[in-house]
Amino acid sequence: MPLTTLSQSSLQDYADCARRFQLRYLDRLVYPAVETEPALENEQHQQEGEYFHRLVQQHLLGIPAEKVGRLANTPNLQRWWDNYLASFAFPVAPRAIYPELTLSAPLPPFRLLAKFDLVTLLPDGRVIIYDWKTYRKRPRNEFLILRWQTRVYRALLVRAGIQLNGGQPLAPEQIEMVYWFSDFPDDPAHFPYNAAQFKRDWDALERLAAEISTAQNFPLTDDEQKCAWCSYRSYCNRGARAGEGEETEIETSPEINFEQIGEIEL
Repeated sequence: MPLTTLSQSSLQDYADCARRFQLRYLDRLVYPAVETEPALENEQHQQEGEYFHRLVQQHLLGIPAEKVGRLANTPNLQRWWDNYLASFAFPVAPRAIYPELTLSAPLPPFRLLAKFDLVTLLPDGRVIIYDWKTYRKRPRNEFLILRWQTRVYRALLVRAGIQLNGGQPLAPEQIEMVYWFSDFPDDPAHFPYNAAQFKRDWDALERLAAEISTAQNFPLTDDEQKCAWCSYRSYCNRGARAGEGEETEIETSPEINFEQIGEIEL
């Protein structure tokens, strides 16, 4: 089956290592190796992170906090949930919220797709993208601003957000992205947007889409440190053992299956 969509995850993989992109999205190979050691501990942490997202989604959809909180049944989940209740707040009461929202727009010859944890429309016209992170360490803002997630989410909301805004297009200056860290609740990362950034990002996305669609070779990364946390490293003879602990600044969001979800598209 040919590749028809791109996402922040696939674009980040391509930027980090074109060979990883090929193995995961074109060859569709299964993961042959664990990403981190100790494997069971990190697998549990990732599962807890996914479950925390579901708890927040249920609360945002109107289920009472005390009912949702009964499902926070591990020490990590209980701590994250308590931090969320104590520290997370909208700047003003929103006029609309869209938890677990999927948007897509054309990025020839592909479609660009993103699943947002939360998009919030405020009465003053601002639109805030929230993304929940359960990292053990708080990444640097200088790292986050360069990640394809930050660039794709804001740019795609400009391109496809008209569906959320009563048929009116969203200007880049209306948009802000906020990363909220469950273990660092008082230190979220804020990334406003502007027209110059949007042009830079969309131009870069168009160049990447064209490059990927015509690529004949997908070389290995020169940075072999990335290989320690790559589950495809055995295909490339880049080490048999996973990296120790958590690679702090790594994107672990699962790839989205475009065919199995509904979306609002441009």
